[in-house]
Amino acid sequence: MRLDLRDMIHRPGAVKDFAYELDLSKVRHFGERPFSRLVKVSGAVRNAAGALELVGAAETVLDVVCDRCLKPITEELHVPVETLLAEELEGEENDEIVLLDKGTVELDEIFSTACILDLDSKHLCREDCKGLCPTCGKDLNEGPCGCGKELDPRLAVLAKLLDKKEGSQDKDEEA
Repeated sequence: MRLDLRDMIHRPGAVKDFAYELDLSKVRHFGERPFSRLVKVSGAVRNAAGALELVGAAETVLDVVCDRCLKPITEELHVPVETLLAEELEGEENDEIVLLDKGTVELDEIFSTACILDLDSKHLCREDCKGLCPTCGKDLNEGPCGCGKELDPRLAVLAKLLDKKEGSQDKDEEA
């Protein structure tokens, strides 16, 4: 959505509200499409003593998969956005200032970037999710699987040492 600010650029105290829905359903994040629902965007641009300040938020519910057990889950996403808008930059570039294009600003770009950058790299159905058994694929949150613990052959010598140590402790306790 392109927001026209030409009528308020030179009017200190002017405010322009905005609210719309943003479609990010085509966005891929780690092989998933988490934005299956529309993102609700709202906010306002204020002219505070000649400086244009955009303050807003984007809200949606994400449909993702737990990275450990692969169960589908939903997560709420609330992204606050605050940025300055300017017709031109004085001096060097500043990533925190968005340049206007002939007195207009493209809100989709600002809010889609903020939403994507705010996504977690890992999603869990719960903090203590045990995941799936690497051998049989059983969901370990539902209980233990029937697989024996597979030991990495490189660690077999250490396992024998631990078994011997536990065996000698049991004998010490019996005495």
